Amino acid sequence: MTPESILNVGATLGEGPVWTGDRLWFVDIKEHRLYRHDPASGMLDMWHAPDQIGWALPTARGDMIVGVKTGLHRFSPETGDFALLHNPEPTRPGNRLNDAATDPSGRIWLGSMDDSETEASGALYRLDKGHCAHAGLPEVVITNGPAISTDGRTLWHTDTLAKTIWRVAVDEDGALGKPELFVTIEDGAGWPDGCVIDAEGCLWTGLFGGWAVRRYDPAGKLMATVSFPVANVTKIAFGGPDLRTAFATTARKGLSASELEAQPLAGNLFMFDAGVSGLPVHLANS
Repeated sequence: MTPESILNVGATLGEGPVWTGDRLWFVDIKEHRLYRHDPASGMLDMWHAPDQIGWALPTARGDMIVGVKTGLHRFSPETGDFALLHNPEPTRPGNRLNDAATDPSGRIWLGSMDDSETEASGALYRLDKGHCAHAGLPEVVITNGPAISTDGRTLWHTDTLAKTIWRVAVDEDGALGKPELFVTIEDGAGWPDGCVIDAEGCLWTGLFGGWAVRRYDPAGKLMATVSFPVANVTKIAFGGPDLRTAFATTARKGLSASELEAQPLAGNLFMFDAGVSGLPVHLANS
């Protein structure tokens, strides 16, 4: 599991990788860029979003729902148009949408965060058939990595600055149970960023400032660490024909001039053989 840099995008804050069909989508939050990459041909398409863009997820109607600082938008790859659907936080202009995942029922679970990374104003929301509602979990400074189990009955939610990942039961109607602590990242190992579940029910999380991606078993025991040549690893997505290739986004954000000189690959897109299959991405019902 040795990561290889495959796209020299130099993202300020690469994030949100998701595999759809035979292509990988990802974003550069701070540069307002949405990317689509075809690994087979090497093709890379790029669109400019209206503001900071945290993620893009495919829908059952063939377009994408994207999380932008100004709210949820519908994006058409054919036209390149972004159309505002809903702003879940109209009274919190200092927040932005940060990370998201779709469950087997087509619900999108999405989180917000304080863009200045100081106030505990970040919340988790549930978007279901066009209706967006607060998920009911305690608010934190930076929400991250909502990840969903194969059956959709468990959700993992990350409090990045507290270095904790929580596991929450999900009812059939989308109501959440009481959060249970899944894992705490020790001091010196970076901050937990985006996470995803593989076909064996294990959780993979990027470590911002931790030079690595980690894999934890369903009980929260550390199983593997994949070391990177860059400090800020944000999230992985499983892709390729057998969903065994891990694509990882990284970031240049927060690195000094000397650190950037020592990390020439920072912000690039990486890939490695995960040794296990991931889960297919579900289509959103909105």
